Amino acid sequence: MKRRNFLVYSLLFLVACSSNSPNSSTNPNGEPDTLRFAVTDVQGLEELQRDYEPFRDALAETLGKEIEFFPVADRTAAAVALQSEQVDIVLTGPAEYVVMQAKTEAVPFIAITRPNYRSVIAVHKDSGINSLENLKGKTIAMSDLGSTSGQLGPTKILVDAGLQPEKDIEIKMLGDADLQAFQNEDVEAWGGAALDYDRFMEAKNLKSEDYPIVKKGNLLPSDVFIASNKLKPEYVEEIKKNMVENQEQLIGAIVSVDANEKYKGSTLVEAKDSDYDPIRQAYQAIGINDFTEFVGD
Repeated sequence: MKRRNFLVYSLLFLVACSSNSPNSSTNPNGEPDTLRFAVTDVQGLEELQRDYEPFRDALAETLGKEIEFFPVADRTAAAVALQSEQVDIVLTGPAEYVVMQAKTEAVPFIAITRPNYRSVIAVHKDSGINSLENLKGKTIAMSDLGSTSGQLGPTKILVDAGLQPEKDIEIKMLGDADLQAFQNEDVEAWGGAALDYDRFMEAKNLKSEDYPIVKKGNLLPSDVFIASNKLKPEYVEEIKKNMVENQEQLIGAIVSVDANEKYKGSTLVEAKDSDYDPIRQAYQAIGINDFTEFVGD
């Protein structure tokens, strides 16, 4: 497994280096003339332009810099790009950040909050499950491996209640079929994003009282802008200050695209690495302790 991870990582490194060169153009203050910007959950330049062009324009105006898109396939490719100085700023999710920071020592500087960004645990009305303790010996559906709200969040809820994943409760990772399996009673419980639950109930015209939520988790850590550790700390502080001061313009630009609806009502706040410790704890609960070896999404 380690050899396979090494080969994948090396290949991504070579691809990044062959397609772009480090940003060596700087002004007299040692700042880059152009900032390269990546988003880990958007693949391809066309998708970046479609979903983030208004934000790029607003960010360029805010910082007084040219902003250049740098498409990445996933967080592993983003980590390689950071290490090889191919990208300066990355917008990523909490689960992705924890892995990328371990690999690159990238600097979190701005968090973008997400209203009601939390995980929940739901059960069937007549299941007899009235508390998390009643889940012992049961099965629960979750979505994707490494998903912040779809796996790590609900896992943290279970662990905090004293349940050990796979020992006290069977977890079935079902991807996009998780909620349908829950409705079909293929599993006895479901854990995932509160917003996914709300959308499913509405789309299926279901009553929430028939699928009661037995536990709402705390708000999950925010999505985060991270900077290459090659940027001067004082320049990163300047970027942070300007973004916070101009957040109304920046948030307005990002939510002007329907694909970024999740950021409606968001704010930009200072990011701290310690804010993401709950995600690290959830990873550890599913047996992942060395994030530098973790490749999968």
